[in-house]
Amino acid sequence: MPRSSKSSIELTKCEAEVMDVVWTKGSVTVNDVVDTIKRDLAYTTVMTTIKILEEKQIVCRGEKIGRAYTYFANVSRDQVQQGMIKSLADRLFGGSTKSLVLSLLESETISDDDIQAVREAAAKLGDE
Repeated sequence: MPRSSKSSIELTKCEAEVMDVVWTKGSVTVNDVVDTIKRDLAYTTVMTTIKILEEKQIVCRGEKIGRAYTYFANVSRDQVQQGMIKSLADRLFGGSTKSLVLSLLESETISDDDIQAVREAAAKLGDE
């Protein structure tokens, strides 16, 4: 299966938390994000994070509802995941995706269900 080359998009932990809410809800206000994230984040922190995401063109500003703007994703979750996996492989595994995958498979955090899902995905790739 050919792999497309997408520009690498990386997110900080806080940006990833905000984007998880944006991808899940589709269109959000800053208050939606503050109310959804399960840790104590100040409104101004979320607002600043969304402004940074907007500057990076990861989110776009939508319509204004009352005094609040809405925001929606300009990139897919898959685009970000692919960029961050490539970055992780480059930084920690010398650019080797094989080493990254083998390290994950050998880690203690992987479940039997995870291994089965990997087997099925590998089998599908072999059929193509």
